[in-house]
Amino acid sequence: MKIGVIGGGQLGRMLALAGTPLGMDFVFLDPAPDACAGALGEHIRADFSDQAHLRQLAEEVDLVTFEFESVPAETVAFLSQFVPVYPAANALRIARDRWLEKSLFQTLGIPTPAFADVQSQAELDAAVATIGLPAVLKTRTLGYDGKGQKLLRKAREVRDAFAELGSVPCILEAFVPFSGEVSLIAVRGLDGETRFYPLIHNSHDHGVLHLSVASSAHPLQALAEDYVGRVLSELDYVGVLAFEFFEVDGGLKANEIAPRVHNSGHWTIEGAECSQFENHLRAVAGLPLGSTAKLGESAMLNFIGSVPPLAQVIAIQDCHVHHYGKAFKVGRKVGHATLRSANRSTLDRQITAVETLIGTD
Repeated sequence: MKIGVIGGGQLGRMLALAGTPLGMDFVFLDPAPDACAGALGEHIRADFSDQAHLRQLAEEVDLVTFEFESVPAETVAFLSQFVPVYPAANALRIARDRWLEKSLFQTLGIPTPAFADVQSQAELDAAVATIGLPAVLKTRTLGYDGKGQKLLRKAREVRDAFAELGSVPCILEAFVPFSGEVSLIAVRGLDGETRFYPLIHNSHDHGVLHLSVASSAHPLQALAEDYVGRVLSELDYVGVLAFEFFEVDGGLKANEIAPRVHNSGHWTIEGAECSQFENHLRAVAGLPLGSTAKLGESAMLNFIGSVPPLAQVIAIQDCHVHHYGKAFKVGRKVGHATLRSANRSTLDRQITAVETLIGTD
């Protein structure tokens, strides 16, 4: 089977690494000349809206998926005329627009922070008057890893904030005083079968994911599965979906969804019986889903800007390095380490050891 992937970054690369043992071949469409997934398949260098090259991709593959939600929904809709594409265009359209996303959660009865659509500075002023401060102003599309958003604490920070984010459609969200940030990775097959990984505790640094730790018997697991299941069913979703939540007052409030394999699920490569990458491919290809059970205690640490000395990292017990083959650049995700242990105390020591190397790199 030949799989087309829109986007050629590290997520596409890891999809190919998971699919190659299953006899799958890959074709990536990405405008970047140095797309890091290109080393693992054919690379069609073209813009995501280049219909001639999209047709070429469709003609070469059995089905198409995508590795990030910055892909225009129109691209998926166009491809869907010629080849199966999963997840579908409507799921991408909603997930890439924060207003549509939060509105869907509201319709499905999933708690969210208070929010308002903002199309101008005047609308921002009115929204702040209703929602109050502190609040977070975010662009409706294309923001990620802390980009495209501004925390508003005081009235003076509201002035000109709309222009500071580019005078593009935005959403204002009430700031949530959360006790923790968690995500749930789910996978749904063509036949509707759904499986969930354990809830993941996430820690961020300057808006970028730093550490993810898979939980054991989290008390909010069932609630998270209920909320995610509602979204999967409503969208008739196929593939892996990540749902990020805030832990608030013993419950959950929705942050956002990602219609793809997700950074917080990288621990599953070594830490679960079937990784999120393999399960995504199984789902879109109509194959039986794999077990989402943990193998011991597991965590993931991102490498931002550079990768620590390889020999020192892999000397740490049961530490697995994933180098993305990308040029090192400040603020850029260039790799990660997954850690696995039989118990949490040992896992915590492993995490500290890797963090020390990251800090001294």
